[in-house]
Amino acid sequence: MSIPEISVVVPVYKGARSLAELHRRVSDSVQTISPNFELILVEDCGGDDSWNLIQQLSQSDQRVRGLLLARNFGQHPAITAGLDVARGNWVIVMDCDLQDRPEEIPRLYRKAQEGFDVVVARRQMRKDGWLKRATSRAFYRVFSWLAGIPLDEEVGNFRIISRKVADGFRSMRESTRFFGGMVAWMGFPTAAIDVQHAARSEGKSTYTYRKLMALALNIIVAYSDRPLWLSVRLGFTVSVLSMFGGVWVVYRALRHGIPIMGWASLMVSLYFLGGVIISLLGIIGIYLAKVFDGVKARPIYIVAERSGLTAAPLPTE
Repeated sequence: MSIPEISVVVPVYKGARSLAELHRRVSDSVQTISPNFELILVEDCGGDDSWNLIQQLSQSDQRVRGLLLARNFGQHPAITAGLDVARGNWVIVMDCDLQDRPEEIPRLYRKAQEGFDVVVARRQMRKDGWLKRATSRAFYRVFSWLAGIPLDEEVGNFRIISRKVADGFRSMRESTRFFGGMVAWMGFPTAAIDVQHAARSEGKSTYTYRKLMALALNIIVAYSDRPLWLSVRLGFTVSVLSMFGGVWVVYRALRHGIPIMGWASLMVSLYFLGGVIISLLGIIGIYLAKVFDGVKARPIYIVAERSGLTAAPLPTE
């Protein structure tokens, strides 16, 4: 079987209503570049009829390949599963809700031919609520500062990467996945193009703010040790302030005598220091938990079924 020029990897979660249109629009768009392509749909156990539809698409179109994960592992592990089986010289990663417009794929490909290994899509006039845009902006800025990896808050997963970038991504097998950050960390030549951001074709986002917050915290802890250094600085600062406070108390006692002190200041100090100590222990505990998850060396995902793929083991199985 010849190597496809382009592989399109799409993580699917509760995407049954958009799959038929996604397949049609991706096919129409990518065929303007090359008829030799593949569409890889990774069903992340969303609980709807997505897997049956993926099987039907793979039976009617040999270019469609499907993976069903054993349970809901998350969007970024699903992207990893797709990249593990993608064979194309170039790989497109996009979401299944059609907010990433397949019609932009030829523009990404043409820009990549100018000598870039990564071309990201910058979303213009995002069709998301103001709260989601604000939280997304805050996460990207905090992550960029903590991890030292500059990220653009207008860029999501939608991008094209070369074969060597895809292979580099596959070589990184840490359990906490962040596709955009991992690609940026590799440092390959990168460009950006402005694209139109579409409204969701069906339903609403399955990412609740609670899920987004949990994902953000996991990613920040997994990819940055700066919170540990910040905790050291905070502890040192509190110690220095306490030292100056002690000097001030000794001075007052020598000059004015020891006044009768109330319990309020003592309680405030105890609660403050206790809160600082507990917070620092919590930060250390989170990092220890991440180390514990890493040393278990469990697979990033587990495949339950395949469609349009051979039964050969995947790299992580």
